[in-house]
Amino acid sequence: MPFTPTTIPGLIVIEPPVFEDNRGFFFESYNQRQFRDNGIDIEFVQDNQSHSNYGVIRGLHFQAPPHAQTKLVRALHGTIIDVAVDLRAGSPTFGESFSIELSAANKKQLLIPKGFAHGFSVLTETADVLYKCDAYYHKDSERGIVYNDTELGIDWKIPLEKAVVSDKDKILPMFKDYAGEFLFIS
Repeated sequence: MPFTPTTIPGLIVIEPPVFEDNRGFFFESYNQRQFRDNGIDIEFVQDNQSHSNYGVIRGLHFQAPPHAQTKLVRALHGTIIDVAVDLRAGSPTFGESFSIELSAANKKQLLIPKGFAHGFSVLTETADVLYKCDAYYHKDSERGIVYNDTELGIDWKIPLEKAVVSDKDKILPMFKDYAGEFLFIS
């Protein structure tokens, strides 16, 4: 199972080997031993799944410490643009975003450690997204950054006039107003 570091320290793209034949396909979407062998020792405690229609943008979300979450994200059905924004003060990539297409077809996954805001947009008619978390949901720790912050300049790969965004996500603060709850540890 290849674990490929991205241009942002801590973000890792995972591409599980897929075994296909006339019956369909099989792959291990998660194997704790392989993660540990690659220096990733995480105990996931909660799985979240969403179903969204074309144009939906969810995010950018995170939970503040001590309830911050590492996430392992993949698309079960359809195609999304998955986005992570580095919120770790002192990071060489502080304020930078990383985007990747995750789909049921490519079976890629993105490991997003604590210290990142996360969001995605739906590029297909519908998409089902699953992400594993290493901390439980904690309402009082919910935070976010508005999806269309011009300072971040994220290309969600959908026309913004067709974006479907929750009222809650439309009023999230700008990146410049981020409170700085995370520190970069090299």
